[in-house]
Amino acid sequence: MSTSDDSRESNGREGSGKRLSLPAVMRQASEQLADLVQCEVGAVSAIKANENGWSADVEVLELERVPDTMSVMASYHVELDSEGSLVAYERVRRYARGQIDRR
Repeated sequence: MSTSDDSRESNGREGSGKRLSLPAVMRQASEQLADLVQCEVGAVSAIKANENGWSADVEVLELERVPDTMSVMASYHVELDSEGSLVAYERVRRYARGQIDRR
């Protein structure tokens, strides 16, 4: 295994053109978004492979409040390329942590 192969695997990337694993993409989306928006990631609520890589919805804690149910959360839609690098993100919703969607 070459040095470039070692670095790809240590970053959660798989060699020889294989698609990243779902857990690796979840980690990549969480870590990169947290770094960009400087907020704690709560969860990856959706993830889907597409022709250009991956898309995911990531929930983050934007403003911590007491009680916890009043904390402000946000949902971000992110796009990652086939190697797991974040290429776009957009905040699509803000809500109180205790809020439940009515669907």
